[in-house]
Amino acid sequence: MQLHLVRQRWPAQHPDRIQLYSLNTPNGIKVALALEEMRLAYESHTINILTGDQHTDAYTVLSPNGKIPALFDPHGPDDSPISLMESCAILRYLAEKTGEYIPLDKAGKSACEQWLFFQAAHIGPMFGQFGHFYVYAADQCDHPYPVRRYTDETRRLLAVLERHLERHEYMLGDSYSIVDMSICPWVDCLSAPYNASDHLGLSEFDRVGQWLEQCTSRPAYAKAQEVCKLDD
Repeated sequence: MQLHLVRQRWPAQHPDRIQLYSLNTPNGIKVALALEEMRLAYESHTINILTGDQHTDAYTVLSPNGKIPALFDPHGPDDSPISLMESCAILRYLAEKTGEYIPLDKAGKSACEQWLFFQAAHIGPMFGQFGHFYVYAADQCDHPYPVRRYTDETRRLLAVLERHLERHEYMLGDSYSIVDMSICPWVDCLSAPYNASDHLGLSEFDRVGQWLEQCTSRPAYAKAQEVCKLDD
């Protein structure tokens, strides 16, 4: 791995700590949230996706797909350095590293994986496409189909969460976990920055709203939102 490229572009003040390369988007917030909740020492580096940092040779050393976030742990398995991409994979890695916010039994681990895959395959892509067409491409595409298509799919996924949370306090039962960390920033962004509460009818999803309040009121969540934030 050509780590010298990474270190030249984003010098580490504390190279013995976990290095986070990210931006405070939902996928970025979830990893910062895990680091804060697990009280891990880390150093953050802001990746400005608006100016193309994610496509540079330095960044693709860490994340070949050119997406945020990425993480480098100098003390990985067997105390060997490891780099990781894909936010849900990073969440699981950190949970297994600390033994926190993840079930220890086989059935619980299976449920955890299923819901992490659900977030990565459905919540993130569909909510992201909704935001793209509803907010960011609103002046570039005047055809109603994309907004209607992703509005319907976002509401369908919210209904999946609603039914599940009617039977559970958190996504995996009684305890807050990395699954809640992975999903709550995406649900939170529907209100801001997408400002789509009325459009999506978010007030109809009572249990989702209650669960979101429980997740976002945790002190670590406010801290995570500020990690890798672009200067105004």
